[in-house]
Amino acid sequence: MAKSSPTKKAWRSLTWLGVIIVGLIALNGAGVLTGGGSWTPKLALDLEGGTQIILAPKLESGQTVSNEQLNQAVSIIRQRIDSSGVSEAEINTQGGQNIVVSIPGTPDEATLNRIESSAKLEFRPVLVASAPSADSVGDESTATPGATDAAIDPATDAAADPAAEATPEPATTPSVAPTDASDLNNITPALQAQFDSFQCSDIDTTVVAPADQPLVTCETDGSVKYILGPVEVSGENISDASNGQVQTQSGATTGEWAVNIVFDRTGTTAFADVTTRLSGLTGAQNQFAIVLDGSVISAPQTLAVITDGKPQITGSFDQDTSKALADQLKFGALPISFTVQSQDTISATLGSTQLQSGLIAGLIGLILVVLYSLVQYRLLGLVTVASLGVAAVITYFLITLLSWREDYRLSLAGVAGLIVAIGITADSFIVYFERVRDELRDGRGLVSAVESGWRRAIRTIIASDTVNFLAAAVLFILAVGNVRGFALTLGLTTLVDLLVVALFTHPTLQLLARTKFFGDGHKLSGLDPRALGAVYRGRAQFQAPAEVASRKQAASGKEAAKRQTIAERKAAELIGTGSKPTDGKDS
Repeated sequence: MAKSSPTKKAWRSLTWLGVIIVGLIALNGAGVLTGGGSWTPKLALDLEGGTQIILAPKLESGQTVSNEQLNQAVSIIRQRIDSSGVSEAEINTQGGQNIVVSIPGTPDEATLNRIESSAKLEFRPVLVASAPSADSVGDESTATPGATDAAIDPATDAAADPAAEATPEPATTPSVAPTDASDLNNITPALQAQFDSFQCSDIDTTVVAPADQPLVTCETDGSVKYILGPVEVSGENISDASNGQVQTQSGATTGEWAVNIVFDRTGTTAFADVTTRLSGLTGAQNQFAIVLDGSVISAPQTLAVITDGKPQITGSFDQDTSKALADQLKFGALPISFTVQSQDTISATLGSTQLQSGLIAGLIGLILVVLYSLVQYRLLGLVTVASLGVAAVITYFLITLLSWREDYRLSLAGVAGLIVAIGITADSFIVYFERVRDELRDGRGLVSAVESGWRRAIRTIIASDTVNFLAAAVLFILAVGNVRGFALTLGLTTLVDLLVVALFTHPTLQLLARTKFFGDGHKLSGLDPRALGAVYRGRAQFQAPAEVASRKQAASGKEAAKRQTIAERKAAELIGTGSKPTDGKDS
């Protein structure tokens, strides 16, 4: 005999659920085999411990650091760490001067570099550039976004001999004071001598160069040596930086990769003044240098005056190198420079005892939910237990997968989110079961009650879970630290709840409704119409009034008597007095 449509749908849903679970296990297994994954989630700083880095500000003589600068630096460093995928890191100030960064576990080299290379970003005009090597990187150009004339030509005129073109004789003192940052009178004999003897390996990142003085430095790869003018635009004036392909005025992409910068109002004004001056100069003086951690990370030419604060750097970029420069511009704009004062391994701030306490609390809550389900719903409560088990399996492997792929770490706050989810998930089952019971009380058979109850319950479940998910999403977006861990697990388990209810709980009830034990309404099934006080049975066929009156007198029929309509009660009273019920019309 062919299976009915609801039965086919039930098996199809259970099959899809099995595929999802097997897929999650397979993905985690692949992570374990490749060496990057694990069968257990990573733990956060409060449960596992990790690495603590103390950053001390590098200040010029007499310079002090303000709370505003520290708070801005904390915000930028947090963005750097978050962009690397590290979760549950703690970043705080210490003593009104230092910044303490605590990272769970052992961070990789890239993450440490993001934190430790916390220099101040600066834009300085180029005064002198030494002859670059064959693989020089000084061929970038600057133009307005989407400009068609942003041709990329090697900056060969930037390689002029500094002694012949750009600098006075070392023995001659400039007789005219410099008029701007690009004026070659900024180069004193002492600075020229320093440039002539300077080696790129001599760069000292622990020394902060005065912003109002020229600087001798090199490209990060040591290919070009520069004399740079005073700082004209600070990195803290960058609002955003991103990479993307160059577009023409018609919107078509050229295939070239570029870095797009967006300045704030102050930076827009200052950069417009700089490009107005540089665009009229030639040779090395047409370039401006982007300096990070004392080294030049890019020195593009100026091809146009940029007044909208949205320059575009083009050159020999690919997707990776353009993104690297964009990240440096976006996350390197600290208001002050820092140096690593210490780096130590720290123990868990809470430890295994608190984790065990949290797990015990969750276990107690789970046991109470199970006991309530068994008492309230008899053996139907086993569906609740099985559904919670399926939800737990899916949630566990999702968190483990996030630990591997996104470096998510489970904190005690995250554990709290999982515990709260037990009640949220059980609530969905209760809503569904009660809707089915209501249908049974109205006289439907169990198969019909399961379907009708589902249609009524799913709307309530979706509405409830939507509210929970939105609350978790808002909390995740606005909060920081451990609170985000709580919000993530709460939102994740809310989605899992919908998945389990739709693909396991409902299909399981569809199949159980066709069994003799549940279908016939066994007393232990939790779906006995008589125990629920149903006043009519079958296809909307009312019981005879005499039967209703009889059940009213029985102890087991008290609930049914309470649910009688006024018409049924009047009919029962008339039968009791021997009168004939009327249809409400005069004869």
